[in-house]
Amino acid sequence: MNVGEFFQFILLMNNNAELSPFLKWAGGKRWFVKRYADLIPSGYNRYLEPFLGSGAVFFHLRPSYSILADTNEELIGTYQAIKEDWPEVFKLLKVHSKNHSSTYYYKIRSLKLRGRYSRAARFIYLNRTCWNGLYRVNLHGQFNVPKGTKDAVLLDTDDFQTIASSLAHAELLVADFEKTIDLARKGDLIFVDPPYTVKHKSNGFIKYNEHLFHWDDQLRLHASLIKAKKKGAMIILTNASHSSVRKLYRDSFEILTVNRISVIAADSHHRKQAEEFIIRSV
Repeated sequence: MNVGEFFQFILLMNNNAELSPFLKWAGGKRWFVKRYADLIPSGYNRYLEPFLGSGAVFFHLRPSYSILADTNEELIGTYQAIKEDWPEVFKLLKVHSKNHSSTYYYKIRSLKLRGRYSRAARFIYLNRTCWNGLYRVNLHGQFNVPKGTKDAVLLDTDDFQTIASSLAHAELLVADFEKTIDLARKGDLIFVDPPYTVKHKSNGFIKYNEHLFHWDDQLRLHASLIKAKKKGAMIILTNASHSSVRKLYRDSFEILTVNRISVIAADSHHRKQAEEFIIRSV
């Protein structure tokens, strides 16, 4: 094997290696990737994700072209900063790691930074050291989650260079889900993971967001997905296992009931099996 072939081999290995999300997110879909990734179609044109969060499915698939969106401007700004200059973000994150303490956490939490890369490093730092990776803001838009029990700012799974490479051909949008889904064309794949509006007895999922996702939004989402399906897009949706959701989707989609461990609980002993729906276009 010559030098050129060696580097091509290393590049191929990096592309095939599992890439972990760099954020922890309430309602994240690592469990979906781990147990149900075989439900994802293998052939599609573009990948669209209107509720990006930690991007577990995106980082598993690492599609050649994607449209990634969320209404959380800080979140999308963090992805954009890593895409543009991951070494700068990582350099600033290392400063947070060096200085991390309870006092430092609350100092950084209180700051409103202007620089794109400093905001991104702050976002990642707070996400990794706050309680349970929760994102919550008050009525003034200020992040107000208390410090958590984990102090690791830099992780063994960090690979910001490969993350940036994966984002190179991604269009990042701060947008309502309807706008993103309307961009779908025939042959595209849409992965949809909305906030769950129904809290059922075993879910344990709490709506922490400042702006709640109401049932009217569920109806609007369903209408958007029907339109996308008619255009020939392929759809995978996760949602709450509830009769109202089943009734909404049963006539036009396949509904699978699956189990996972609910992780949104202060005490690990209270984390239980929870049912959810995986809904697919047919």
